[in-house]
Amino acid sequence: MSEVTLYDFWRSSASYRCRIALNLAGLDYTSIPIDLTQGVHKTPEHMARNPQGFVPVLEIDGLRLTQSLAILDYLDQTRDLGLLPKKPAARARMQALAHSIAVDIHPVCNLQVAAYAVEITGNPDMRAQWMRRFIRPGMIAFEALLSAYEQTPFACGSNPTLVDICLMPQVYNARRWGAEIEDLPHTMAAVQACEAHPAFQRAHPDQNEP
Repeated sequence: MSEVTLYDFWRSSASYRCRIALNLAGLDYTSIPIDLTQGVHKTPEHMARNPQGFVPVLEIDGLRLTQSLAILDYLDQTRDLGLLPKKPAARARMQALAHSIAVDIHPVCNLQVAAYAVEITGNPDMRAQWMRRFIRPGMIAFEALLSAYEQTPFACGSNPTLVDICLMPQVYNARRWGAEIEDLPHTMAAVQACEAHPAFQRAHPDQNEP
């Protein structure tokens, strides 16, 4: 099998998702840090890997893949991770739950978006205010959607799914920026299960800081 290489940033939510999935798949991989704070993602070398200038980029099976949700889908289909149900209705519902974080909360709380909010306001405290403004309401909605599932013990059943993979990076960001989520019981039950799982533990930013 060819070498697996992940170009990532330790605090990137999208990279965090991919680290979890790679760990769940039991794949050994080489991590090459791309420091977003130093603009390494905008260098010609990295732009050649991904013209969007984003992380993660995953090199696997002779392919170069971008966009974390697409990467997760590839790993799910090729490594049989069981991240989503097979039945279309159940699959769509679970995807909607995961996307409520990955598509709705994450993009507006992206590093470059929050940095621009600071730039146009001239307020250095705006970054944290911005994060709390969008994370808390989004997570309240996630909690309401999640309450439809019986947790045993992960978000949607007895094994980690796409929902758990999208949830944990957002939990990290909520705690980092002081957005209150500890009062969301279904969410925190899933968090507790994920925090006890080795694949999630090894993927945590604290374990991947350069």
